[in-house]
Parts: sequence; structure tokens; C-alpha cells
Amino acid sequence: MPERHALIVDDHPTNRMIAGALLRKLGWQTQEAETGATALELAGQRDFQLVLLDISMPGLSGEETCQALRQRYGERPIRIIAYTAHAFPEERAAFLAAGFDDILVKPISRDRLEALVSDL
Repeated sequence: MPERHALIVDDHPTNRMIAGALLRKLGWQTQEAETGATALELAGQRDFQLVLLDISMPGLSGEETCQALRQRYGERPIRIIAYTAHAFPEERAAFLAAGFDDILVKPISRDRLEALVSDL
């Protein structure tokens, strides 16, 4: 099986740690970023198949970071999942419209995360 690389972007270390542990148990290689700007730097150094991206962060928002990642990756495949506590229907629709592929609501469960990444 080829290596699968995921980037976890969240300004809260505990959220990054939990998501990283779950993804590693599912066989992923993970890297972490505390800010959108750092996420963009890391995306310039490696191709990620998956990005878990917090919405509310200092500096670049999750939406801004998502749009910048989409530009950077162009036609290359990448799944960007909003990793957020915001789950109202109108918010979900706005995240999908902003370029996210799906939404993972905090606190995350292994089953939900596995379902979102099982085809990657």
C-alpha cells in the first residue's frame, strides 16, 4: 500500500494530537500545523492526500486556507475536510461551498474519521 500523507491543521494542540493518533492507527503518515500559513508552507513541501482543517484559527481562517490549498494543488487530488465544532446546517452548506469536501465535527470519532478517509 502506498504511503498516505495527512496534514492536520488546528490551533489547539490537543485536537491535533487526537486526530493524528486516530489517523496513524488507520495507517496514515501525519504532519501538523498550528496555523493556515504553516499549512500552506508544508503543502509546498509535500503532496498530501488529506487535510483536516480547523475553521476558526488566528490569522488565515479555515476557509481562506482551503481556497489557497485548492489553488496550490490545482488538478492534483486532495481531500480537504473541515474539522470543526460548527455543525449547523447553514454552516455545513457554507463550508462545502467554500471548497471543503466534507465536515468532521469535533469531538471526532474513529468510526466517522475512518468512513471519511476509507476510499483514499
